[in-house]
Amino acid sequence: MIPLREIAFARSGDKGNSANVAIFGRTPEAYAWIREHLTAGRVEEFFRPLGVGAVTRYDVPNLEALNFVLPLVLGGGGSRSLRIDAQGKTLGMALLEMPIDPPWQP
Repeated sequence: MIPLREIAFARSGDKGNSANVAIFGRTPEAYAWIREHLTAGRVEEFFRPLGVGAVTRYDVPNLEALNFVLPLVLGGGGSRSLRIDAQGKTLGMALLEMPIDPPWQP
């Protein structure tokens, strides 16, 4: 098992009380694996402790990326939330710590 960060990088930010997390494959091979294995359900399960709603995944193949929308994850949004990361800037880095098991080692 390795952390997702070994084969991907991320960007994230707030959209009101929701957050967007984009995951980019570091190589075409990594993107293909991520596209097949990193489902909306798996991301939703990962963020469940933060109270996330039903996660939606959008494929962005021209960027070799996936974009996840995480509703309700910010505890009210940037101006209302008492969370340390009210704008969701660290959610991408958190997701990159997810343990994965690709068929190769980077």
